[in-house]
Amino acid sequence: MASVNSDEWRAVCHKFTSAQNLTLVESRNDPDNEPFRSKYKARELLAEIYCSLKSFEVGEEESGGGRPPTEPPVDGQREDGFGEGVGGDSPAGLRAARLAAVEYYLGVNHVDTEELSAGQEHLMNCVKLLERCSVSSENVSLFIHVRNQLGILWAGRDETETSQGFLETAESNYQRYMKEDGSPPTDMTEYFTTEENLLTHQERTKRFELAYTHTMYYLAQVYKNLGETERAATYCHSTLQRQLQLNQFSPMEWALNAATLSQYYITKGLYMEGRHCLSAATVISGLAGEAPSEAAAQESEAESERREQLRQKRAEIARCWIKYCLNLLQDSKKLLEDSIGELDTDRQEEMKMARRREEEEEEKGRKSALLFGSEDTFDSIASLEEKVRCSLPLDFTEARAVFLVGQNYVTQAKEYFEMDGHVTDHVEILQDHSALFRSLAFYEEDLERRCKMHKRRVDMLEPICNDLNAQYYLMIRRQMMFELAEIYNEMMDLKLTLANRQADSETLDNHTIKKFNHLCSASAKYFQMFLDSLCSPEGKIPEHLEEEVLRPALVARFRVARLYSRLISSSPSAQLENLDKSLEHYQYVVQYCEAHPEAAATVETELELSTEMVGLLPLKINRLKAKMAVNS
Repeated sequence: MASVNSDEWRAVCHKFTSAQNLTLVESRNDPDNEPFRSKYKARELLAEIYCSLKSFEVGEEESGGGRPPTEPPVDGQREDGFGEGVGGDSPAGLRAARLAAVEYYLGVNHVDTEELSAGQEHLMNCVKLLERCSVSSENVSLFIHVRNQLGILWAGRDETETSQGFLETAESNYQRYMKEDGSPPTDMTEYFTTEENLLTHQERTKRFELAYTHTMYYLAQVYKNLGETERAATYCHSTLQRQLQLNQFSPMEWALNAATLSQYYITKGLYMEGRHCLSAATVISGLAGEAPSEAAAQESEAESERREQLRQKRAEIARCWIKYCLNLLQDSKKLLEDSIGELDTDRQEEMKMARRREEEEEEKGRKSALLFGSEDTFDSIASLEEKVRCSLPLDFTEARAVFLVGQNYVTQAKEYFEMDGHVTDHVEILQDHSALFRSLAFYEEDLERRCKMHKRRVDMLEPICNDLNAQYYLMIRRQMMFELAEIYNEMMDLKLTLANRQADSETLDNHTIKKFNHLCSASAKYFQMFLDSLCSPEGKIPEHLEEEVLRPALVARFRVARLYSRLISSSPSAQLENLDKSLEHYQYVVQYCEAHPEAAATVETELELSTEMVGLLPLKINRLKAKMAVNS
């Protein structure tokens, strides 16, 4: 092999530097009609380097210069290569590592130019060359890099388990090396660097740790695709921590990943972890700076794109905060409500006592492995965490504090996701805002104020529902119609409860009756609009309801039947008409379930009550008819 100080070797190093510059710098400026021009030039230089390395081998039999078979090994099941083969620091080991490195760079080059089969062949050549050597500080970085690349390659082909094998081997290489050696390993670029340009130990360590961070990132994706969500979340969390520690991250991309991770923790009821992720996301996103003004965006395409990116991603983080607040309120409500959906005060006291005993110790134990950040960001993240609780709110004051945080993020999210241009997102944010009000109303003891909260929900949803194009936004309109029907139904019950509390007798005054009937009719109207949306363009009721609308449709029928039976009227003919309509809807539920027995399981309670009412209502109707005949 040529001396590292010889002119021949310096020429090889110069070619490698040029190839790297072409790949990493010059390629960014390649024209659209020749997008890979620089990478093709780099490939030629790498091929020349490979030939030079082979020609340097004097007095030894060439081993590994050909093209070995390319079939992928079951990589996750092989030994790690520690203590096997020639020593990594021996002349033969270094020759193999240099040849393997060129194969690696050729493999990445071919993958970058969308020649995946050729890329795979070169990467597998790299693996084969390294398999002759024991893992050491001279080659462990290359061991990990090539398996990372093969992991990405196979994941792109949806061969997730093959990808998993390569990546898990890279992981075990790293872990065993750190346990048995741990010294800063040689970086792959140093195979083609003159002595005076070798990296410092600090830079070697940083690059090696970054390679392993990539391993963890790719494994997080693999485990997610395999459905191993808990494992995926653990690897994602570790990746984010390492990126901050190494100071190797894009602020907005990091922040969005942390916010997305929070949603996993929220679904598991791990609100402290979710809050920490969101607080870190908010603080780190601030490192990206302010979004350019609208005026600046109009002057420059780059500024326009940056403004769009920053505003969109910050709005998406705000939406994750909304989900945090909403889920926190909803999970608390599930634990506190009694059999009829009201606040169970005994359960509330039990939970308050239990929380005082457990909260402090639990938080101490879980925070140690959780923290994101650096000296510059720890305090900012902690300060933001203090502004919103992570324990379940147990009374109105606590719930209102969570609600206000959520409502603040609703305002932020709507600044970007406006109705004009972002209809679906805007409506989803409004629905979350409505759900925040609904959750807060559960804690409100004053029924009048509770009713006003539901009225706020109507005011935000009703205009949008009526304005949306039914052809393009059918599913969204159905959701909103059903929700509006339920809101009016809830308000109707609250008004009646209030009237009964305030009245000296069981007789309601005309104003109360009028208000009650208005709410009752409004609820029935929106349920009917929902049912009408299921009909054909000619207005024909479907004989078979699709699975996704089966329960909502039958519940809507049942609710309309109840609403018609509850309308208050002094006119016997109006009463009779309402009872006939009520019976018609009850009969539909019963008859549909008789014709489609599989539907019965989805509406057991409603079917039982409908069957009962189909038996009772005809008697009531007949009595009313008889009474009308006597009075006529």
